[in-house]
Amino acid sequence: MRILVVEDEEKMAGLIRRGLREEGMAVDVAARGEDALWMAGSTEFDAIVLDLMLPGIDGFETCRRLREDGVWAPVLMLTARDAVADRVAGLDHGADDYLVKPFSFAELLARLRALVRRGAAERPAVLEAGGLRLDPATHRVSRDGTEISLSAKEFALLEVFMRHAGEAVSRFELLEHAWDYDYENRSNVVDVYVRYLREKVDRPFGTDTIETVRGVGYRLREEP
Repeated sequence: MRILVVEDEEKMAGLIRRGLREEGMAVDVAARGEDALWMAGSTEFDAIVLDLMLPGIDGFETCRRLREDGVWAPVLMLTARDAVADRVAGLDHGADDYLVKPFSFAELLARLRALVRRGAAERPAVLEAGGLRLDPATHRVSRDGTEISLSAKEFALLEVFMRHAGEAVSRFELLEHAWDYDYENRSNVVDVYVRYLREKVDRPFGTDTIETVRGVGYRLREEP
């Protein structure tokens, strides 16, 4: 495995690098978030260990930019701050796991192994498709910069569409992802909410991105 360690504390970076190398891993170290961006963009890493408090851009911003640049290597964020808000922010900016300092090196290794097993699947923190932008963390939706107000269920349905942009999604799949078993009136609820969505995200903008796929269900076109 090849690991990128982004840590500005020289002693800490050295300890992590030495420990990982003793486990047979190849390790590169960056002291700044800006350095991590170009290194991760030019080399395919199996995982990234990213400190939160960095000079220049911090770990949150570094992680966000990595994902924006299409770098999907799993990110393990390190921090001395253990507030729940910080952990939530890290995960919402695209991190895959969170480890609070001081930590056990054995736990660091175990978490890295678990992350690498999952692979570098594309997991954008903010979804964009068909001219739409959806941020699950802030619960905001916009089209071309214009904010759109959606109900919680409309938001959930649109998120399913955007995570499967360009794919035909059956009514059953939409029902399974956006409604739970306790919801009783499941007959035509998908069609009703698709109509609500079209009235809010398509018609006011003169677009038709949510298509009906005859005999299957619906599809969100990737281009408006």
